[in-house]
Amino acid sequence: MASPSSHRGQQHCCFNDWMNLQEHDLSELLQAQTVEENGGDKEVQLRRLVDKNVEHFQAYAQERTRLARDHVSPFFAPSWCSSLESSLLWLAGCRPSLFIRLIYALSGLEIESQIKEFLEGLRSSDLSDLSLSARQFSMVNELQGRTIKEEEKLSEEMACLQEKIADQPIAVIAKETTRVLGQSFETNEQADEALDDHSRSMVSILEAADKLRINTLKALVSILSPVQALDFLIAGKKLHICIHQWGNKRDQKHG
Repeated sequence: MASPSSHRGQQHCCFNDWMNLQEHDLSELLQAQTVEENGGDKEVQLRRLVDKNVEHFQAYAQERTRLARDHVSPFFAPSWCSSLESSLLWLAGCRPSLFIRLIYALSGLEIESQIKEFLEGLRSSDLSDLSLSARQFSMVNELQGRTIKEEEKLSEEMACLQEKIADQPIAVIAKETTRVLGQSFETNEQADEALDDHSRSMVSILEAADKLRINTLKALVSILSPVQALDFLIAGKKLHICIHQWGNKRDQKHG
């Protein structure tokens, strides 16, 4: 059986490998953004690149689940994240609805930019290149509603799991545990069984949350055109990397 420090090391490496892959994927996405190809050929290439990025996210989630089955708690309070990142976590990751809010933000920025260019005479085409069409907006809005409902359901499950810590048998075991002055409380077989059951429930919630994140991402990129999906992934990766780096700098600043 691997030691606790070994588990933490593997989990930390998993996250570091993911962040390094994020950097690599971002470079590839940015390069693809500048490639000049025939319209149809470029769309096919962009769709393949988008699908590859989604597959990378799915592989990362699967590796997290594998490691979480040995020791799940660190994923909900990760030592490898900055305090800023930890404060933004929802069930060991980002809220899936954040993907959708990012799309709305990008669409709004694109419309503002295009309208300004149009009014200044720098653009003569329509205003729908990268902004959401009416049909896309409707589909994204429906996806947002479904996603928020699933988020609320999982949040309630997590709240119930947290409340159960004060229920039987854990609270009863803690109450009946004795110690000599100056010594720490020791777990017994019954306590370990109860905590193992609690951990299994946390793994299930982690799996469900990651599944929702993946399904939301897949649904979203399927609604978007390849060019829109590319821009969305670039913005999302930049946001993730920036939050990670800004958080580390702020932690260093505050000692």
